[in-house]
Amino acid sequence: MRDTKEQKIIVLTELNDSDNNLILHGIKIASIFKKELCLFHNYQKKGKSEYGNIRRILNDYKRVVKNTFPALPVSSLITEGNLTYLLDILTDDYDAIVILARAHSFKKHAKSVRESPLPFLFINTDNTKITNYTRIVAPIDLRKENSDIALWCSYFGRFNNSEIIAIAANDKNKANIRMVTKNIVLIKKLLVKFNISHKIYKIYKGKSSSLRIQSEALEFARSSKSDLMIILGSSVITPIDLLIGLPEHKIIKKAENFPVLVINPRRDMYILCD
Repeated sequence: MRDTKEQKIIVLTELNDSDNNLILHGIKIASIFKKELCLFHNYQKKGKSEYGNIRRILNDYKRVVKNTFPALPVSSLITEGNLTYLLDILTDDYDAIVILARAHSFKKHAKSVRESPLPFLFINTDNTKITNYTRIVAPIDLRKENSDIALWCSYFGRFNNSEIIAIAANDKNKANIRMVTKNIVLIKKLLVKFNISHKIYKIYKGKSSSLRIQSEALEFARSSKSDLMIILGSSVITPIDLLIGLPEHKIIKKAENFPVLVINPRRDMYILCD
């Protein structure tokens, strides 16, 4: 990734009233990480005739953001085609590091989430409250890709002084226990490395196995009034998952009042630069 470019927080607009809430969350994330806000719209070929109208709406959005938050870098981007095949372009050519999307549109973006080298932050735009992202819950299972969850926890801890609550899976198989323990040790080391105080992170041992720990963490997040949950997406996707819905979709639907950051374990993630 070239250092000469500004890393971007991508807001996937839908050109309707839900964009307002989505953009406000984008402003919050861009401000926390001191990155450029990019208002993005992707259209299919049949919408090509609407290009001028799309450009006008994004320019209006951009003007409001600039007037309200003059210190925040903001840009816009319009692309044509299947979003899934544009994700690598967003990362390589535009230095995107995260995509904000509407929670109700998960099904529309499910394939992109499964193929993405970027995490997707899903926002329930029906909830008008803009979270401060200060209390974060992260379920930790046996997968080695939990290192990406640890990284994003460290980002919020470093740049937002967020409280981090990791909930470790309680597996019975010895090999699984070792893998979960390894992941917990990693997250501790990472938080210590970046001088994140023990006062703002806690690690609990859950009651559930790696297969169920996300649901347990969700209930904890809801009852403790947390304002962000960070999870891994599905590592293996079966025909049944495609038929009844991915587990991460169920978490997003039940989260309701707080955003969910979904990290794709099937791809190497791009990292946030200081």
